[in-house]
Amino acid sequence: MTNLFLDSTLLWSPWLFALLVASATFMLWQALAPARPARQVGQRLDGYLERSVTLDDQELTGSLFSRAGVPLLRRLLRTVGAFMPQRHFAQTQELLVQAGEPGNFSALDFLGLRLLLALLLGGGYLFWLSALAPVSDLLRNTLIAAAAGYLLPQFWLRRRVRSRKQEILIALPDALDMMTIGVEAGLAFESAMLRVGEQWQNALSAELRRAVNEMRMGVTRNEALQRLAARVHVDELQTFIGVLVQSNQLGVSIAQVLHSQADQMRLKRRQRAEELARQASVKIVVVLVFFILPVLFIVILGPSIPRILDMLDSMARG
Repeated sequence: MTNLFLDSTLLWSPWLFALLVASATFMLWQALAPARPARQVGQRLDGYLERSVTLDDQELTGSLFSRAGVPLLRRLLRTVGAFMPQRHFAQTQELLVQAGEPGNFSALDFLGLRLLLALLLGGGYLFWLSALAPVSDLLRNTLIAAAAGYLLPQFWLRRRVRSRKQEILIALPDALDMMTIGVEAGLAFESAMLRVGEQWQNALSAELRRAVNEMRMGVTRNEALQRLAARVHVDELQTFIGVLVQSNQLGVSIAQVLHSQADQMRLKRRQRAEELARQASVKIVVVLVFFILPVLFIVILGPSIPRILDMLDSMARG
């Protein structure tokens, strides 16, 4: 039965190779096909917010891969991503926005990357190792390779979202203190936000710069702040923006709101540090019991174990 399956696998190998070649030819044709209509106006405006050089400068300073390879790769990812279910697009786009839009990927690009990695890993294992792997393990390992290629980008994206939220949460109290100082010194709120954005280079400063650019393009302050909260999705920042929007509607002084919110953020940061300090003792106990003590027992009692075994053996014989 095993030889019959291997013979059938070898017979199908040329057809499988032809199928892969046809798929690669189709994807290359899609990549070189004429471009589709331009993106929506809102997406195009979002792309212009962070640009500091002209398009000609970008084209001249970019490498050959960035000018030729990256567009082809994006067309390939979008072609593959079009086969994914539509219900995944909204959730993936939300995660990409919360992660800071790494690589300037859209939801279609990222889903295409997941599907392409799954096809490459699964198909590569099936094509190259099908004659070497046992028949019982062939389908299982192929499915594992395809699942790994499909799930690993999603795990990486979720981890990036968590790390970015943690970075924003850590930088928020210092940013509020600096904005408070700037507003009390006579700066406008937008100028204070821009000063914080120019002072540091982190996730929070990038979001503040983007919000200021949106205000300069005509978006109202409240709407720009609400869009900032929706992009970041950090509870503390959402609370601060909600209080700030209400204060703008009620006419409360922004300096007073910033001062009170900065005090609360510093208090929450101190409470989080105390919570982590209390958890450290429990984590140390786990490491001590499962990693350090067994090694100590092996080092101390290891040389005497043969003697104890000989003693027990002699006692059993006597």
